[in-house]
Amino acid sequence: MSLRDPNSSNKSKPKRVAIVIANPATSSTTGWPVGFWWSELTHPYYAFHEAGYEVEVFSPAGGKCEADGMSDPRDASGYSASDLISMGFIHTASLAALVENTKPVSELRAASFDAIVVAGGQAPMFSFEGATELHRKFVEFYEAGKVAAALCHGVALLRYARLSSGELLVKGKTVTGFANVEEDFADNAVWSMGAMPRDRHLMPWRIEDELKKLGANFVQAGLWRGFAVRDGNLITGQQNFSGAETADLIIETLGR
Repeated sequence: MSLRDPNSSNKSKPKRVAIVIANPATSSTTGWPVGFWWSELTHPYYAFHEAGYEVEVFSPAGGKCEADGMSDPRDASGYSASDLISMGFIHTASLAALVENTKPVSELRAASFDAIVVAGGQAPMFSFEGATELHRKFVEFYEAGKVAAALCHGVALLRYARLSSGELLVKGKTVTGFANVEEDFADNAVWSMGAMPRDRHLMPWRIEDELKKLGANFVQAGLWRGFAVRDGNLITGQQNFSGAETADLIIETLGR
């Protein structure tokens, strides 16, 4: 009698997810350095790991990425101090290393993954217009029937992504993303600190307004509420508190 090899071909292959985080950029509205948001990487990563998925981290240009300061649980602002998942990720050397040397999106092979997730942070609003390879890869996943997901300001991608037909991917789709009510809150917070004149805004444009103009059905759950929505194989999450909800919808779609 022989025991079955647990590594035999009978064992189902794990699902594989590519998470894309933004490269460092400079805000054209404030001049401040901007980057990706920790929880939009770490919370989906944790959920996928718990589901037994394999995850690889990419960025449009590759290389070292930097997070927005307020997304770091160690930041003096205390804004993300309760984010224990991100704290654990940052203090686990093998995980922190994933951000130190990301793979460029040009090396992302859609055939090797079941889903792509584009995380947010402030940098996508200033850098994704020129991230044409990311636009192409996202559409490749979508047109192959694989899960194509974006979260928070990562949804900025949908302003530019066009199908092979030339039509905007987002047209006629139900989506969410960083909502106007949240942009208002962020602007008011910066204004109240005197860090920016009241005739200026943190973001150069607004996701909710622009996607509506492009023919999307934009929905949101209210200020800082965790929320994600699925339209076919397109999944979007509202903001930085929606990482788990976005990941859960992806896992529900792909199975374990």
